[in-house]
Amino acid sequence: MGRIAVLTTGGTVAMRYDPEAGGPVPLLGPEELAASLPPGAPELALEAVCSLPSSHFTVETLWQIRERTAAWAADPQVDGVVITHGTDTLEETAYLLDLTVPGETPIVVTGAMRSASDLGYEGPANLWASIRVAASSQARGLGTVVVLNDEIHAARFVTKMDTLSTATFQSPGWGPLGRVEGDRVHIPWRLEREVIPCSRLEKRVALIKLGVGMPADPLEDALHRGVRGIVLEGLGGGRIPPWWLPAIEQAVAQGVTVVVASRCPSGRVWDGYGYKGGHRTLRELGCLFSPHLNGQKARIRLMVVLGSASSPEEVARLWEHRTLSK
Repeated sequence: MGRIAVLTTGGTVAMRYDPEAGGPVPLLGPEELAASLPPGAPELALEAVCSLPSSHFTVETLWQIRERTAAWAADPQVDGVVITHGTDTLEETAYLLDLTVPGETPIVVTGAMRSASDLGYEGPANLWASIRVAASSQARGLGTVVVLNDEIHAARFVTKMDTLSTATFQSPGWGPLGRVEGDRVHIPWRLEREVIPCSRLEKRVALIKLGVGMPADPLEDALHRGVRGIVLEGLGGGRIPPWWLPAIEQAVAQGVTVVVASRCPSGRVWDGYGYKGGHRTLRELGCLFSPHLNGQKARIRLMVVLGSASSPEEVARLWEHRTLSK
């Protein structure tokens, strides 16, 4: 195995019990995490990007992680990059990296559900598995993957499914790309890579989840706050109640990009219905649709697109069409 960069950001994987705080807090730096690895680890380049629970991340934190990851991935002396991360927002960081960091260098995001003070702390096992994946030739060109519990998941599809289980990260409807199996890394299938050139993130993007009978107040409030983009987690295949349509029409007229995702864990945003609020109606109003992304990842994608595009036409083009990594 060659040289692997390990970037730490905090999260439960870096936590230990603190009597003053009354519970685990981020206390472990990259040196402490690396010290837990077994003999035979590759040469590591260690960097602490931040030391926070991922629920405390801002958009600026997210972008800082992206910039440091991109810098290490572009280093010809580095064969792979591993980022340790809190699990709460891990999937969003992973998808941002997958979408915006070009090149062949493997990028792996990992974490833990138990702190270093808990019985069964799985941080070292997850970190070791991630380093092995990052060093594997099979992972080259895959973009960013998430590795926990010896499973390798595509950043595009993986999501946190359980609040406490160590098997929380799953890819509903797709399954893992591969596994770390004993003495080998096994990745039997691959995804076509997608990269959107990006120099900044647009912060003013709202995410609204719909429930039965909800009024359109959250959307109207977002418009009053001056958002540039809105992701609506619609019902079923992305359907929106008819009383929301005037606010959506207003948003589009104001130049606000509206993306429709689904609140379902998996499945395509589409239907063939003819009634108001179905796919046809929303398309006619000028909405864009989430390509198999959950709401939080559709928001990341929209932040990237709006941060890169200079016109509504370019927004639509970047949202709909893929630019393959070279």
